[in-house]
Amino acid sequence: MTPSPETAETLLATLRDRLGEKHVLTAAEDVAPALVESRGLYRGTALAVVRPGSTEEVAATVRACAEAGVPIVAQGGNTGLVGGGVPYGGIVLSLARLDRVRAVNPGDAAITVEAGVILADVQAAADAAGMLFPLSYAAEGSARIGGNLATNAGGTAVLAYGNARDLVLGLEVVLADGRIWNGLKALRKNNAGYDLKHLFIGSEGTLGIITAAVLKLFPKPVSRSVGFVGLASFRSAVELFSRMSRAADRDLTAFEVIPRFGLDIVLKHAPDMIRPLHGGHAAYALVELSSTRPGADTAAELETLLAGAIEDGLVQDATIGASEAQNAALWALRERLPETQKAEGGSIKHDVSVPLSRLADFVEHATEACEAAMPGLRVCAFGHAGDGNIHFNLSQPVGMDKAAFLGEWGRFNRIVHDIVMELDGSIAAEHGIGLIKRDELALYGDPVGLDLMRRLKTALDPRDLMNPGKIVALGDDPPAALPV
Repeated sequence: MTPSPETAETLLATLRDRLGEKHVLTAAEDVAPALVESRGLYRGTALAVVRPGSTEEVAATVRACAEAGVPIVAQGGNTGLVGGGVPYGGIVLSLARLDRVRAVNPGDAAITVEAGVILADVQAAADAAGMLFPLSYAAEGSARIGGNLATNAGGTAVLAYGNARDLVLGLEVVLADGRIWNGLKALRKNNAGYDLKHLFIGSEGTLGIITAAVLKLFPKPVSRSVGFVGLASFRSAVELFSRMSRAADRDLTAFEVIPRFGLDIVLKHAPDMIRPLHGGHAAYALVELSSTRPGADTAAELETLLAGAIEDGLVQDATIGASEAQNAALWALRERLPETQKAEGGSIKHDVSVPLSRLADFVEHATEACEAAMPGLRVCAFGHAGDGNIHFNLSQPVGMDKAAFLGEWGRFNRIVHDIVMELDGSIAAEHGIGLIKRDELALYGDPVGLDLMRRLKTALDPRDLMNPGKIVALGDDPPAALPV
């Protein structure tokens, strides 16, 4: 997908005239960071990184690329985990300069932001207005809201507030031909035809480029308590969730599960972390209760629930944070897990979901199958158990060559994803498809659904210039396997 030198030079000249010389980056050292995704699994190529400063400049850039027949890939913080932002010889469009909070309206419980606003800054703007924007995950200090929406990001608050899709009231989008669709409405009800915003949320920039959004805000909790619980098994953790969700209802705002191996490596590789419970347990749950009700006492509520579970033999041990600092320390044990797993060598990762009633079955069956397939393999199944999303990660056997282990990724995909599909689950829970799961989607996806996806892609981007090769492959798309 590399244009001729003449076409490339004409396009770059057009972009320099429109955006200014300093916002069209072609030096190798300036382009290099945009070519590799965050896990380092893929490396792409690009003519330039361009940095438009407004929706109109995004539209002008897209029109110029369309006229030249040059593909374009939008990037926010480039924190994606599936290779969805890797370019193929075209233009990388950075959203970093679209970083304005356009409006905060507590009366509408809404905030309007441009796509380049960092997620933590959206949270801060909401907080300054006495409100809450609940989307939260580890990369929130560098991830940008446009990428969050383009990938339908999940995170730790899905149980209470839903995925990114559930937090959007309206969008502004630049289409593949350079037109601007203005759907920036702060309406809770709008049945005026197709709900177009949902075409672009989760589309990974393959149908258009999100340039701004109206997002929902919520009341801030007045009481919040966090507990860390030791359990005999993953199945016990799922049973605890069912019990707590019935008793606490909407006060249960997070329920994360960590295996013994996961906690052990956090404590091993993050020396500032403190063991929260004496002894060891097969599984742990991080539980959060919060409430917006005046006078609510979530600490007493959590203590009562866990005491009852201990008396019934479901919970082996538990502790509750006595301050916000202790709450943060307990959350850090979960948040540091992905980064500390890297210190254990290669990791084959699966981001999957199954119905809650099948969650324990999945973890048990998939663990047994993977351990049988490779002796010494260490399973690290953790994540958002409260919404059925498990990061079923496999750490290499101690002493095994990392490259040799990662070479088994395809084999373990078959093992894990076959079990997921048998249990009516999804092979992509919150990270998206991108490159790494494109062929998996083609293998496991419903044929009619895949046909509809291709028809949508062809209708909105007939020349396949918007982030080509991602999610669904069309005729001349590049291969999914372009490892570093």
